[in-house]
Amino acid sequence: MYSVHVDDSPVITVAGARHQVSYAVDGSLMNPLEVFYATLASCAAVFAKKACKEMGLPAAGIRIGCKPYAGHGGPLTLSRYRTEVSFPAAFTAEQKARVIEAISHCAVKKIVEVGAEIAFPVVETAAAA
Repeated sequence: MYSVHVDDSPVITVAGARHQVSYAVDGSLMNPLEVFYATLASCAAVFAKKACKEMGLPAAGIRIGCKPYAGHGGPLTLSRYRTEVSFPAAFTAEQKARVIEAISHCAVKKIVEVGAEIAFPVVETAAAA
């Protein structure tokens, strides 16, 4: 479970079972939408690292750039999310292709692409004592 204790500061800190992360609504930290986009970029890096590990290659030097493109509905709609990957000179064409293929299997991207049917109920619970 993830929890947030809401206060009047611009910072939002979300706690999970093992970690916590902070966002902000005043530009001092990433806001939740920016973090969503960053999560897609992070997922690409995870899959790039996994592919390199499987091939016995160092992942050092791979650069991943990601850019979201708003849809016709404005900035809260996502029509495209371009991921650009550059490799160190030592990578062969086959190795590059394997890393790019691995990145295409990013779990977060798959959830967004498939459009998982997720229910988002919001319910009131009793206040903690």
